[in-house]
Amino acid sequence: MIIIGERINTSRKTIAPSVNERNRQLISDEAIHQVESGATFIDVNCGTLLELEPEALEWLVQIVQKATGNAPCSIDSPNPKAIERALKVHRGKPIVNSISAEDGRFHAILPLVREYQTGVIALTLDDEGMPETAEKRLQIAGFLIEKLTSAGVSFGDIYIDPMVRPVSTGDQYGQVVFETLRSLNQEYPGVHTICGLSNISYGLPARKIINQAFLVMALQAGLDGAILDPLDKRLISLIYASELLLKKDEYATNFIHAFREGELEV
Repeated sequence: MIIIGERINTSRKTIAPSVNERNRQLISDEAIHQVESGATFIDVNCGTLLELEPEALEWLVQIVQKATGNAPCSIDSPNPKAIERALKVHRGKPIVNSISAEDGRFHAILPLVREYQTGVIALTLDDEGMPETAEKRLQIAGFLIEKLTSAGVSFGDIYIDPMVRPVSTGDQYGQVVFETLRSLNQEYPGVHTICGLSNISYGLPARKIINQAFLVMALQAGLDGAILDPLDKRLISLIYASELLLKKDEYATNFIHAFREGELEV
């Protein structure tokens, strides 16, 4: 499974002052712990810093990659100027998080994805907003896949985000995600799917329980990537167990290795 570590985000109380003060040690430790816990990419997000974002995002990429031996980053911003500054210093192949079917955003981000040959998270969102139904989200996903591949972006570099909305605002929103994932896998076999896991539980108590149940159900529906906290050992354990049960771990090789390495919560 593709795991994007979510912890380096200035919306977190410990991260914002660390970025503002250029605290290399704390950011380095956060990055190293996430890689050691199984993160495929390290998300870097400093959108709360507004006009300071471009410089801060560039700095974050450099610190994260230096600490981790050039682990790839997920460059998380809607700001093309901030994304470009981060891409210029990034080593290896990052993911741009994100593009959408919104006209202005699509045409601002696409040239950067093409120039730097990045992966890209594509949100099922257009100028009319976030769709209510799985059918509309699938339609937007198809539009994005067609436009991106026509522009030279590899099919394998596209990560469709079905857009997770909190079930506290509508009890149907979990099912909408599962339906979208199943439809994507039927219509576009092999397409990557990814989502921000914790959005599902926003506004509710005992959020970890909801996130855990949602993750297992989303994996069964076809999810193959998530933006999450890789230091949450229970979540990581559920990923290993789910992939085993879904025939994605031949001879239980990964599960057994994770157990022997002490990566599972038992």
